Parts: sequence; structure tokens; C-alpha cells
Amino acid sequence: MSKIEQIRGEMVAAMKAKDKERKDALSMLLGSLKNKAIDKRSDLTEAEENEVVVKEIKQLKETLDSAPADRIDIIDQCKFRIRVYEEFAPKFMTEDEIKATIQQVLDKLGLTAPTSKDKGKIMKELMPLVKGRSDGKMVNALVSDFFE
Repeated sequence: MSKIEQIRGEMVAAMKAKDKERKDALSMLLGSLKNKAIDKRSDLTEAEENEVVVKEIKQLKETLDSAPADRIDIIDQCKFRIRVYEEFAPKFMTEDEIKATIQQVLDKLGLTAPTSKDKGKIMKELMPLVKGRSDGKMVNALVSDFFE
């Protein structure tokens, strides 16, 4: 079952339960997924669906960060939508899993004492392995921890 079908089912359930806020959040996510499919002119793969969900969560977090502290309505709405969208987001890697993946990449590249000059090579190998399953900022910070 695709995410679009899954979200549509959840949206129908929210309408039946008269949960307008949840229905609206699911409707926004469904619209984003449909727009991506229209742009692509074909059905989305699971990875592309996950990418859209992660992108929407990231945008909501940015909105949350830039919202004025006195705008409780915006803050509450963003937090609620993030919780709803995370139900459909892929499971993210833990910090330990990312560190293990970085170590595998270092072993593959034969780097025992990587320097900042090696960062480009490391990231080129690492990102396809963690893309869509981790936060890029956290990956970047963890890779920097491996430098001497």
C-alpha cells in the first residue's frame, strides 16, 4: 500500500471521527505527495514518498523555529502537524547506527586517520547510505567528530 493510499485512509477515518485538525494536516501532506507525483508524471516510489514526508517535516520545523514566541497558534499547529507527519515518516537511524555506517565507509576507503581534506570523499560514499534515513546536519557533525 502506497503512502498516498495510507494517508487517504487515515484522512477518511479523521473525517468520520470529526477530527478537523488531523484531517487538515493529512490533506496538506496528501496534496504534497500528489503534487510530487504530478511533477514526476508517474507514481512515486517508496523512497520518493518518504522524501516528500521528510521534506514537509523539515519545513514545519523551520516554520516552528522562525515563528514568534507570542504566536502560540502557529507553534501549536506546527507541533501537531509534525506529530501527524511523523506517523508516515521513515524510521530514522540512531546516532550509533550513523557512527557505525561512517566507520564502514572509512574502512572501505582505507582511512584510519581521516583529515578534513578527506571529508568530500567520505560524504560522497556515506550520503547515499543514509539519505532519507537521517538528518544531514547530524551526519555532517558526526563525520567531523572522526577527524583528528
